[in-house]
Amino acid sequence: MRMFRGYLRLLVFAFGLLVGVQVPGFVDDYAKRVAAHRAESEESLLGFRETAARFFNGDLNALVAHYRASTDPVMRSDADSIGHLVSRSALLESEWLAMQGPWYAQIWHLATGADPELVQETYEAYTYQVLLAPQAIFWGLGVGLVLAWLVELIALGIGWTVGIGRRHKTTAYEERHWR
Repeated sequence: MRMFRGYLRLLVFAFGLLVGVQVPGFVDDYAKRVAAHRAESEESLLGFRETAARFFNGDLNALVAHYRASTDPVMRSDADSIGHLVSRSALLESEWLAMQGPWYAQIWHLATGADPELVQETYEAYTYQVLLAPQAIFWGLGVGLVLAWLVELIALGIGWTVGIGRRHKTTAYEERHWR
């Protein structure tokens, strides 16, 4: 039984290690996805930026407002399309800036404030990988140790609650009584 528990601990640690090494890979994939979308967004807005620079001191929102104020229905319709491109560009810019910080800030952003659509898109395209980069090794060891420790605590707590593993101390009186 003791050997089985040892192997179970190793198995839980190995699982935690493999899960932990995925964190830096996923963060890197998310950052690359955001950068690619940002570059494409900037390319889509290039002509509108030139028009905004020429007529509205570079203010894209003023260009959109001008399109919306037009009496031409085609211009008003295009205002919604351009407005969507401008808001998407702003979102991608803020995501890109968030992913330029230190690793702990990137992970915190992904856990708490990242764009859900981009996270889902990254997750769907993510392929599991075992990186041998220092941060991946540290993440793997850390998650492996924490997971093994938590499972051990839970197992000990359950065992203690139901009475497994507790030794009943006998008193001298009980020993004499049973002899």
